[in-house]
Amino acid sequence: MDPDQRPCIKVCRFDDVSGWCLGCGMTKPERKAWKQVPAYRPVIRDSLPARMAALAAEGHVTGPAAGKKKHKG
Repeated sequence: MDPDQRPCIKVCRFDDVSGWCLGCGMTKPERKAWKQVPAYRPVIRDSLPARMAALAAEGHVTGPAAGKKKHKG
């Protein structure tokens, strides 16, 4: 992946406790920083795998699956 490519996958659902996006792991302030402060991108990107693992360990659906709506049957 290109280091300047945004990790956002257009899920944009946030954990209430951590503030991390269930799709990519970024916080809302980090999304803004990604656009406004390119030098901060490596710091953001390096933190995301551990965040996504932590969210999954807490039982959250993460990544693209977090954007799928549950259907009542």
